[in-house]
Amino acid sequence: MPTLILVRHGRSTANTAGVLAGRTPGVALDERGAAQAAALPGRLAALPLAAAVSSPLQRCRETLEPLLAARPDLPLHIEDRISECDYGDWSGRKLAELSDEPLMTVVQRHPSAAAFPGGESMRAMQARAVDAVREWNTRIEAEHGEHAVYVMCSHGDIIKSLVADALGMHLDLFQRVHADPCSVTAIRYTRLRPYLLRLGDTGDLAGLAPRDPGPDAAAAGDAAVGGGAGAP
Repeated sequence: MPTLILVRHGRSTANTAGVLAGRTPGVALDERGAAQAAALPGRLAALPLAAAVSSPLQRCRETLEPLLAARPDLPLHIEDRISECDYGDWSGRKLAELSDEPLMTVVQRHPSAAAFPGGESMRAMQARAVDAVREWNTRIEAEHGEHAVYVMCSHGDIIKSLVADALGMHLDLFQRVHADPCSVTAIRYTRLRPYLLRLGDTGDLAGLAPRDPGPDAAAAGDAAVGGGAGAP
């Protein structure tokens, strides 16, 4: 199955201001975020990307703009299910003031029980994102083959929840995962299990390029994703 390159959007004006942006419209990349996005094509240059999938929110689309300009033949697809968590009444509020809300302790320590007032639960957020990735994996493999690589630009909580799913972690542990703005998290999906190849990587990504598994790949099964028992 394909390798998924998850990119968190570059640093945004909301990140700089310490605001929980959520789905608030008009949240753009700040100057550093634009520079991070400009560096993305070079970081991904070694990867034969089959497609780009983006959250509909402005900061994600802006993050992918330099990559799409560098690869005019790369198709872009907008996927609503990888949009930011719907924080409801919390959207647009300062994180500093939200820290005093009793619900914030639940969000941090027992997120599977957290539901935002006027918004969605964190369980629902993870479920829709996982469904989206699984469906895109099937589509990309059908159109481009099992060794295809594609990029998906989304948000911190979405990426963390996808990593938790890939590692077989309960959602209550997902706050232990961290992904910086414009970092890359790579997950290679196989018939039996996913493998986390990179987490929050901000450096060179050439090692993620697919390699010809050779004539013995069928016999090797899942071991074809890398050397060593149980290691990707």
